[in-house]
Amino acid sequence: MRCHRLISLLRIIFFSLVVVFNHTAVADGVVVDKVYHPYVLPNEREFEWRMLSHQNDDGNSLGHRLAYGQSLTEHLMIEVYLVGERDSTGDFGLSAYEVETRWMITEQGEYWADWGMLLEVEKEHKLDIWEVTTGLLFEKEFGRNSLALNAFLIYETGGDIESEFEGEFRLQYRYRWLPQVQPAIEFYMGEDYTGIGPAFMGIQRFEGQKQLKWEAGFITGLNGDSKDHILRVAIEYEF
Repeated sequence: MRCHRLISLLRIIFFSLVVVFNHTAVADGVVVDKVYHPYVLPNEREFEWRMLSHQNDDGNSLGHRLAYGQSLTEHLMIEVYLVGERDSTGDFGLSAYEVETRWMITEQGEYWADWGMLLEVEKEHKLDIWEVTTGLLFEKEFGRNSLALNAFLIYETGGDIESEFEGEFRLQYRYRWLPQVQPAIEFYMGEDYTGIGPAFMGIQRFEGQKQLKWEAGFITGLNGDSKDHILRVAIEYEF
């Protein structure tokens, strides 16, 4: 009974976050990034690299993320990130640090959908800017199809920025054709950015718990700009 009440509460929180997100300001940066899944493996360790290339009328910006993660329990995962960016002028350097925690609330396949939560704290390099992200992770599998939704509420604060709340919403529909090749459609939305586009991902399993995951997506902005394209790539090695 408690589990069913928890699931009902999570549904309410999820849709409340979507409503709140639609009434908050999203002013800093692009919402396109990884669509999270609410799963954690026992004794999981991983290295991750992500790349994001954003081409618009102002030029091209490039971002990289390097991370190491490890499960603390069967349901709790923590990752530490170093974030580097190259701006439109060509300068590249360390821009931020992040600590991210994911909590797998329900066991995979235990209920009609799988639920998780995310908490992330980011500190800008050389600036007094902090960003705290909380949100719900949702995934529903039906046959070979998978639908993942993320709803995040973000709070920015610090001496070098005006404190504000932001919101992000991400959606990924994926067809699990083969383990190594899984086509998808991704949708991202914020107050100042809406984008949609195709993506491909896959997983190659080795002995034991070792596996290599890859993702690539090309997102086109729907904001009316003549050019607003984002290429995202991610590689993750779990062991």
